[in-house]
Amino acid sequence: MLQMAPEEMRELAHHVTDILVGRVEGLRSGRAWEGDFKDALAQRLDEDPPETGRPALDVIDRAVQDVLTNTLRLDHPRSFGFVPTCPTWPGVLADFMVSGFNVNVASWIVASGPSQLEEVVVGWFQSWFGLPEGAGGLMTSGGSAAALHAFVAAREAAGNPDRPVAYMSDQSHSAQIRAARIVGIAPDRIRVLPTDAAGRIDPGAVSAAIIADRSEGCTPTVVCANAGTAAAGAVDPLPELAEVCAAEGVWFHIDAAYGGFAVLAPRGAVALEGIERADSLNIDPHKWLFQPYEAGCILVRDAGTLEHAFSIGHDVLQDAVWGTRHANPADRGIQLSRSFRALKVWMSIQAFGMAAFRAAIDNGLDLAERAAEYVRDSSTLELVSASLSIVCFRINPGDLSEDALTDVNREALARILWGERAFLTSTMVNGQFVLRLCIINHNSTWDDVRETLQAVERYAAEATGSSSTTGTD
Repeated sequence: MLQMAPEEMRELAHHVTDILVGRVEGLRSGRAWEGDFKDALAQRLDEDPPETGRPALDVIDRAVQDVLTNTLRLDHPRSFGFVPTCPTWPGVLADFMVSGFNVNVASWIVASGPSQLEEVVVGWFQSWFGLPEGAGGLMTSGGSAAALHAFVAAREAAGNPDRPVAYMSDQSHSAQIRAARIVGIAPDRIRVLPTDAAGRIDPGAVSAAIIADRSEGCTPTVVCANAGTAAAGAVDPLPELAEVCAAEGVWFHIDAAYGGFAVLAPRGAVALEGIERADSLNIDPHKWLFQPYEAGCILVRDAGTLEHAFSIGHDVLQDAVWGTRHANPADRGIQLSRSFRALKVWMSIQAFGMAAFRAAIDNGLDLAERAAEYVRDSSTLELVSASLSIVCFRINPGDLSEDALTDVNREALARILWGERAFLTSTMVNGQFVLRLCIINHNSTWDDVRETLQAVERYAAEATGSSSTTGTD
């Protein structure tokens, strides 16, 4: 009924492989963004399911033409918006293999090999981030799920208090606020504290807020720091925040979804000093470790904190209990049915080696530094901030009001989206509307970055009537 002959299976797999390899080969010659409006897509896609099947090759081709091409090409070398990713080919093949082997990494008895390999990969992460013996973790769908695990563990470690309080900055990702709400922290007890001009939270303000909340009968439960904000790449003063949390007995969580893997490069490790003191941190291999979606991870200083929070026995699963040396991944998180996300990381690193990954991360840091220098030297662009691999800037010829600057930069963003090969996005920094480059693609070159900035300069000259002196190459 639902089977195919081996010959057809191979034919379809070869066809998909040719499509994917051809896509990778042609990325640079195309645009980073392609999309369409809802009415046009609904006209092509809204239909009842067929009662009888169609030729599978035709189905694949239609999926490519009508669905998959209408996406942001996150792996395009000029895709600099949001937080892009450029997955390795072994990582892509790993996901294909996981689906083909139909793996469910729920328990040791169901998937002993995958369970052991996930422990290996999580162990690599623990080592990279300097966590001690006894640390542990779990692969997740991404940073949002990882943050939720951290907040549940923090709540349970605090004794599941009646009036828990969470502390974070006004630059924290919405995933952290969402996680706090899901675990039962009321919105009026989520303390969103202001940051300085560099986007960093003040440890003194955190300490004062904790003391004030305790005096009101609340229970300070978790402090959430940033190791590379999504907006501007800002890194909070992690050592000082760790001291505050240690002194006050509050769980110290670090959101390192975007910036965490910079720790593999020497200058990134310097920037993230103090990350090893976290009680928990969330990281996203599907960002700066170059893996296909989905690949997130929660790491905790004490593996027992996850098991205490999530391990629940059930009669139908009693045969899955093999003892403490055979840990069941499902006992450490919210999912029972789980995809085998660790394989893509393992295969990628086995195929390329750590030196190649360090070089790829360094490439992003190098290009961001050069981009910041280019903007500094430009007569029409203003550098607003630069941290890790994120550069925030705006068109500013020097003679426009703030409202006019916002309008010019919004228009420039739209012009880039519709008229250029590159894709970039905007954010707000210190109340200013700015353009933003996030440069982490291992295939991006200086030409990709420079020509994108030059496109912005061309629009700036056209829109403001000023002659543009470009930055240095």
